[in-house]
Parts: sequence; C-alpha cells; structure tokens
Amino acid sequence: MTKKKGGGPVIKTVGSICSGIEAASVAWNPLGLSFQWFSEIAPFPSRVLKEKFPNIPNLGDMNNIPLPIEQGKITAPDLICGGTPCQAFSLAGGKNGLNDERGNLTLKFVDIVEANDRVRKRQGKQPCIVFWENVEGVLKDKTNAFGCLISSLAGLDDVLSVTNWPNAGLLEGKTRNVAWRVLDAKYFGLPQQRRRLYVVAGGKDFHPESVLFELHRKEFIEYPSAKLTFKKDGHDFEVFREYSDCLYSAYGTKWNGNAAAYNGSLFVAQDGRLRRLSPLECERLMGFPDNYTNLEGASRTNRYQAIGNSWAVPVVRWIGTRLIDSFRDSICFSNHMFELLPHTKQITETERFFDLGKDIIPLKDVPLNCTEIPETSTFCALPEIISADAPEKIYISPVGCSGIVRRKNERNVSINPRLEEIMNKISTQMPADEIERKSRIQPRGRFSQELEAANMAT
Repeated sequence: MTKKKGGGPVIKTVGSICSGIEAASVAWNPLGLSFQWFSEIAPFPSRVLKEKFPNIPNLGDMNNIPLPIEQGKITAPDLICGGTPCQAFSLAGGKNGLNDERGNLTLKFVDIVEANDRVRKRQGKQPCIVFWENVEGVLKDKTNAFGCLISSLAGLDDVLSVTNWPNAGLLEGKTRNVAWRVLDAKYFGLPQQRRRLYVVAGGKDFHPESVLFELHRKEFIEYPSAKLTFKKDGHDFEVFREYSDCLYSAYGTKWNGNAAAYNGSLFVAQDGRLRRLSPLECERLMGFPDNYTNLEGASRTNRYQAIGNSWAVPVVRWIGTRLIDSFRDSICFSNHMFELLPHTKQITETERFFDLGKDIIPLKDVPLNCTEIPETSTFCALPEIISADAPEKIYISPVGCSGIVRRKNERNVSINPRLEEIMNKISTQMPADEIERKSRIQPRGRFSQELEAANMAT
C-alpha cells in the first residue's frame, strides 16, 4: 500500500437516482455540492422533493434519463448517486435479484453512468464519480447482481463471479476503479443497527480505496451503555436496548414477527403503555431534521415507508466529506498488497480484484480498516431521540399485546423478558371474557384481523 500524492477529483454537481426523500441532499448540501436533478416515481417521496427542493427538477422514471443526458437537455454531473430498489435483494422482497424487475434497475443505473460519461468526455471532462448504496444482502444474491454491477462499472469484458463476495473490496477495471464497504450506522451517531453496502467508483485516475478504507491507528471504542429507563418532559420512558434494529419500510404498517418485534428494539414504553416509534423519532433514527416528512395531510404510513426506504444521513455525509477532502494523504494499493491477500484475482494484465474481507488487514506499516466500524465512531443512544409527543394511534392495544405474546408462545421463540413482562401487564387490562373469546375463535399460528388492525398506522 502506498500513499498517492496530488489532489482528487473536483466534485461540484450531483445527479440523484432513486432519490426517495433525498438523504443525499440533506447530507451533501452543507458540503457545498449542488444537485442538478432528481429521479423519483413514488408519489409521497416526490411530494417531499417538490416541497423541500422546489427548484430542482424531478425527472421521474430513471429508465428515461440516458437520452436527455445524451441530448444535453439535463446536466451531466460530476457525481451520480443512487440506491436502486433493495427489495430484490432482501428477504422480505423474495431475494430474486436480477430476476426481479426492481433488481434490473441496477443495470439501468450503469446505463445512466455510461451516458453521463460519454457526454463528459465530449466536454473534455473526467468520468463522473459514482456512489451506490444497497442492503448487504446484494452480496449474497444468487443471480450475482453485485458482480454484474461492479463488472459493468469497471468495464470488464466478462462478469466477475466469486464464491463469496466480501464485505469490503476493490476492483481495478478497464475503465473504472470500484471499491465497496459495508458500514453500520450505529457507529455514526445514529441509535440504529443499520448495515448497508456502500460503493464508490470513478475513472482510472481515481482511487476509491482512499475514500472508503482507513488506516487503522487506534483501538475501537465499545458501544457505550445507557440507562434504559428515564424521564423526559414529565413522562416516564423505557426502551429495551441502547440502539434499535434496522428500521424497515413496512414499520408502522404491520407487525410481522421479525427480530425487532421480539427484542423490543423498535418499541417504547411510555407511562406504562407500549408504543411504536413515532415518525418524528424515525426521522431522528435516520439523521433527518425533525418533521422533515411531516407534510400537510401526510399519513403515518407514507412517512414510515419513506423514512425506512431512505439512507442513514450521517454515513452518507461521512463518505461525501471523504470524497471531497480525503486526497491530501490518499492511499492506493500496491503489488505487495495484492500478494498479501489470499483471495485476490488477477483478471487481465491491468485488471485486478482485491478481496478485503471484513476485518482489519495487517500490513507492515499501518493496518487497513475494512470493517463496518469507522476509525472515529460517534454514538447516540435511543433515549436521546425519544419524544414525549407521540400520536395516540401508535400505541399497542391490550388486544395487540395479548396477540403478540400468544404468537410468541405458539412459535416457541424467545422475546425480550422485560418486553414480555410489559405486554403481559398491558394484556390484563383486557376483560377476561374478551381474552377467552378471542382464544376460542382465532386459529393457532395466525394473526387475527383485530390484531392486525390494532397495529396498523394509517
């Protein structure tokens, strides 16, 4: 590994694909980057974009973007960012990868980058920088969508395929260099365990490894403990962990028996009652300003979905800062680094794949940090984002609590003991004859319509 002298690319303009509610703009506008256009089709996120960024055009369907770029109708920006739909690579979405229409948008993302660079080349400009975010499940996708993505970006003649894609890696290609790293938002000042894959790419003179990887110079700090019971604004609160599980887009619309439901990390006890996190608290959980999605007439369902589908703002800001300002002491991989790693691959004379695993890589001088933890971590505990002003409809009813505990028993799964204690206590507030009636009419192993209705946030 050697240090590279000289400055990095000048990044001033950005184009955003699958924009959602624009975490990228929230993260990067303070850094001086100027967004030229968005691309979003979902009605509520599109409404958020129109209200928050009225002077930036929303181009809509990303499939229609290459042509106007080629025709010069829209700017060919210095950086293109996007997070193509993750559902094709997630368990909830069936994990069908490129066999899913949403997964194929990953390749359309590359088409947009290619069109952008053709225009930039005619203008005498360097290739654009590429930023892509997705769930870490894309690394295990059975259709090798990740291999297709990075091979296309790198300009390889054939799609690279490996037995197990690492959490961190580098591909030096024919036309671009591509690096990736899984990072966890809970080390970036958000009380949420949210591991996501971040990809950075650029031309052959660009070294994305200097953006995503760090020299490891100090010991990691353990996640600090926090008081789980506390008072705020005259109310008594209790949470069940210092940080939550990953906030998912269906949160607030249904209780689906996932880990976060059983470990209690997405529940709050307030004044002896149990509730979900409010949309405001979810905004804070992702690093957005308070009430960012609180548009006139917006339903909680719209807000929960939009927030859960977005990006962790502080992580994106960290990467943006390094893109702009990390080249004073940049690093690039040497032949020694290539020979040190056991799973690297020489593709052609000039094309190489570096498997960086997911740990600290020991080197002769300074180790390389390829973990999900940055060198300098920032911590925030759940109590810090809790608000006393929660809407009544997000509280879990006695019927709902009773049903959750019942289903837990039917499935013989573990549950946070304190959460179960609170649910059982709330369940006793339901009349005994009502409990008996529901136990007779509800089939074992299934939710009742009443339980589902009790947990809907419309």
